[in-house]
Amino acid sequence: MSRTSYGYLILAVFFLVGFFLPGMVFSRNKPPNILVILTDDHRWDALGFLGHPFLKTPNLDRIAKEGIHFSNAFVTTSLCSPSRASIFTGRYAHNHRVVDNYNPLPKGLIYFPQYLQKAGYETAFIGKWHMGGEVDDPQPGFDHWISFKGQGVYFDDPEQAKVKGRYVPQAVNDGYNVDGKRRPQKKYITDELTRFALDWLKARPPGEDNPPWLLYLSHKAVHADFIPANRHAFQYEKQEWTAPQSWFDNPSAFRDVPMWVQNQRNSRHGVQFAYYGDLDLATYYRRYCETLLAVDETTGTLMDALRQRGELDDTVILYLGDNGFLFGEHGLIDKRCAYEDSIRIPMLMRAPMFSKGGRTIEQVVANIDIAPTLLDVAGIKTPEQMDGRSFLPLVKGEPSEWRDYLLYEYYWERNYPQTPTMHALRGDRFKYVRYHGIWDVDELYDLIADPKESTNLINDPEYADTVKQLNHRLFEILEETGGKSMPVLNDHGTKFLHRKKGGTPAAEFPDWFERQPDSPRGKQSKVKNP
Repeated sequence: MSRTSYGYLILAVFFLVGFFLPGMVFSRNKPPNILVILTDDHRWDALGFLGHPFLKTPNLDRIAKEGIHFSNAFVTTSLCSPSRASIFTGRYAHNHRVVDNYNPLPKGLIYFPQYLQKAGYETAFIGKWHMGGEVDDPQPGFDHWISFKGQGVYFDDPEQAKVKGRYVPQAVNDGYNVDGKRRPQKKYITDELTRFALDWLKARPPGEDNPPWLLYLSHKAVHADFIPANRHAFQYEKQEWTAPQSWFDNPSAFRDVPMWVQNQRNSRHGVQFAYYGDLDLATYYRRYCETLLAVDETTGTLMDALRQRGELDDTVILYLGDNGFLFGEHGLIDKRCAYEDSIRIPMLMRAPMFSKGGRTIEQVVANIDIAPTLLDVAGIKTPEQMDGRSFLPLVKGEPSEWRDYLLYEYYWERNYPQTPTMHALRGDRFKYVRYHGIWDVDELYDLIADPKESTNLINDPEYADTVKQLNHRLFEILEETGGKSMPVLNDHGTKFLHRKKGGTPAAEFPDWFERQPDSPRGKQSKVKNP
């Protein structure tokens, strides 16, 4: 008996003896199929149904209409490899130890598809892996594997593209690894990855007697540099877009901006010297939205294929991004920091066997919750080593005590030294950010009163107790999750440490950092200290 047949027999037995959890309503006598669609750097607000001024995403809108929109979905580290590792392992970066895009993967990591395999699921990974450096070798947990090295490329031949891009680190053009064999890239990557997914589905006859499946489709889009499919190139060229206002444009509207933020404005990850060029943010944002269009189109293609196979309502569809992306907020671009537009992601789920459509879930959910949730969908209990928890009870509308605060963490990278090590808590109202290893201002925001995070309350006497309480809660969570030991890895990659010559000068310390000298007898002056 094959491994798949044996595993499916186990699933059938578990179902008969009531192994699956209460509240599951399957149209077939087996757990649902699972389709995960992951995009890269998709901002939380780049969706048509949220009222975007010009971006149209009818197929993603359809998932929200027929399913659930998680309006407060976040990542626990806003960087490609760490976030992807958290999705697959259900663990914080301080536990899975994947903290940059360059170092080899630690040995012994367990990915949630391995549990699904053992339970009888057939599994396929198609797309961007991007963990462990520039590798695309088949990984544990997948029966079928198609991937590419590093960031990959949108077009095999850049001359084919109507939109021309810049150099991007780790954008390796070496075709695909298909179950251990190399195959050349021939078409626009979003379309080609979707075709691979459709081919895998087509090879599997639908029906009651066949095992359930997991298809994990991981797009390169919409990672920079943004190269849309030629059919979408310049579609939004005439659309108006206004850059967000920052502390530099309107200083009086901001309070206690950290010095590192002010300094990063003049860096590779700042608006003044973005990617070491004179980047036009409005044009860049239009190309970003155009690049998303192929993702939306091909999502619709997959849903239509599932409908034609009679599997659409027997499949849980989960759509999410791996990070957010800054387009000038706080004077910054890219991600890594703990600001909302960096850490907040789109997350949509269509699961008619668990929930009616058109719902919004407002609780704070995260990438570390994906693995526990999808295992829960399959009737598998959350493994002890996972830090996340299943949000399936929220999906089913069951009463459930949920987290008070989500931990965010980012560890300084020598090749991108602009952004410091930080730990943050994100709750329903407050966000607290604690920086490590730099002489600077921490941050506290009341997200209800100040959703744009412009008024830093860290030195406001009215919020001194809140700062104290959140600092205490931060270290409680670090202690509970084993996060008080920081990963320190080898240096890899190019060092992007430069500033624009003649650009804005280095930031000065805030006034409240200053004080008078102590008196000669050692008695401090009566000047108020911070």
